Amino acid sequence: MESADAQPQGCTNFKLRQLLRSVSRLYDAEIAPAGLKTTQYSLLSHVLALGPIAPSALADRMGMDASTLTRNLRPLIDKGWVLQGPGADARSRLVTITPAGTAKQAEARQHWKRAQLALNQRLGAARVAQLHALMDDVQQGLQDLPATEAASA
Repeated sequence: MESADAQPQGCTNFKLRQLLRSVSRLYDAEIAPAGLKTTQYSLLSHVLALGPIAPSALADRMGMDASTLTRNLRPLIDKGWVLQGPGADARSRLVTITPAGTAKQAEARQHWKRAQLALNQRLGAARVAQLHALMDDVQQGLQDLPATEAASA
């Protein structure tokens, strides 16, 4: 049971970033042999699952801004794993995965599975499931935070 007078100690942002760096190191080390960064694997996986998709919709689904998406797409386009081409009209664009990108994502998925299993083994699968539930709950609580409120918080 949680104490009513329990107060967080330290900076939540710093603690989250520190945790993220630790988890990222584990995943990055596992996925590196596939020639990808974890951000690239995630992007390939999203395009595979959602594509063809407009860049703005992809950015929204991944929770990133358009300029970050553009910067992250560039190496995947350069390697021939993703294409960005015309959409339904002259002003729209669509992002699609290529057969080479599908193969690269499948290769990297095996490495991602090893990273996931390693994290589950290290922390315990039940604890990781609790962490997922907590993160989903917290993300939902922050989802509707207006940009002005977020900036002043």
